[in-house]
Amino acid sequence: MTASTTRRTTAARSRTAAVGAIAVAGALLLTGCGDQTKDNGSGGKDTASTSAAPLADKLPQAIRDKGVIKVGSDIAYAPVEFKDDSGKTVGIDPDIAAAMGKQLGVTFEFQNATFDTLIGGLASKRYDIAMSAMTDTKDRQEGIDSDTGKKVGAGVDFVDYFTAGVSLYTNKGDDQGIKTWDDLCGKTIAVQRNTFSHDLASEQAKKCEKDGKKTLKIEDFATNPEAETRMRSKGADVVSADFPIAAYSVKNSGGGEYFEIVGDQVEAGPYGIAVAKDNTELRDALQAAVQAIIDNGEYKKIVEKWGVADGAVTEAKINGGS
Repeated sequence: MTASTTRRTTAARSRTAAVGAIAVAGALLLTGCGDQTKDNGSGGKDTASTSAAPLADKLPQAIRDKGVIKVGSDIAYAPVEFKDDSGKTVGIDPDIAAAMGKQLGVTFEFQNATFDTLIGGLASKRYDIAMSAMTDTKDRQEGIDSDTGKKVGAGVDFVDYFTAGVSLYTNKGDDQGIKTWDDLCGKTIAVQRNTFSHDLASEQAKKCEKDGKKTLKIEDFATNPEAETRMRSKGADVVSADFPIAAYSVKNSGGGEYFEIVGDQVEAGPYGIAVAKDNTELRDALQAAVQAIIDNGEYKKIVEKWGVADGAVTEAKINGGS
């Protein structure tokens, strides 16, 4: 698997993809209800008057009237979205959303939830969109459970805005001889539940069995920090996450003394903003806003700020994942 920066589920590309840069991010099947807590900080919010917003008339009238787009997000996936020391929601996604808000004349209001509940939150209309380092995949588009191959929902549409790959990382100085995914047979891997990393680990476990090698044990957790804690306590040999997230953890955890990346990034794929299938007007407005900030240079400033320019896109595609 290789690529740029990654977060959350499928047997194709998800959370999860690779950016050749460091910044670390976001939690992508998904149903249920998580710990939705309205973000009281100003992170990810940038109110713009409708009169000054060139794309405001593209939004559904109900959202224009409210002036708010509710965003479901797993806000524990630095540097894609996370809480800073003051409790403010910050990161790549909140900055991109704020720039989009200027174009659309609305505030993007991030609400915290576990990654595996985000698509279900769209279906129940708890959120207008999900923006959480979620990999755009065919399974998610079609509402297919990547583990069983069965249809579990209506699926979602994606507005793609970034590209990321998946990385493996271990405790520093203890790489367990892991250089590639084939080296994982006989190991224990910790992953965030229902992410693309989780899908890739499941595929590798089947491959180990098929090849007659030792079993790959998978331990899944609600958040990536929990997976890292498990590895730190020696309960797992390795963690997998999107490259930006892995790189950020390697650079910052324990002052850079806790972890190290092993091997190359794999399975690069697009991050997408997820929208309910029947909300095409909102989807198209979001696509126009992403393209506008790409064209006016704001997007470039954001990805450079977070050190993830290698994952930048030049076109806001709809359902570009495979």
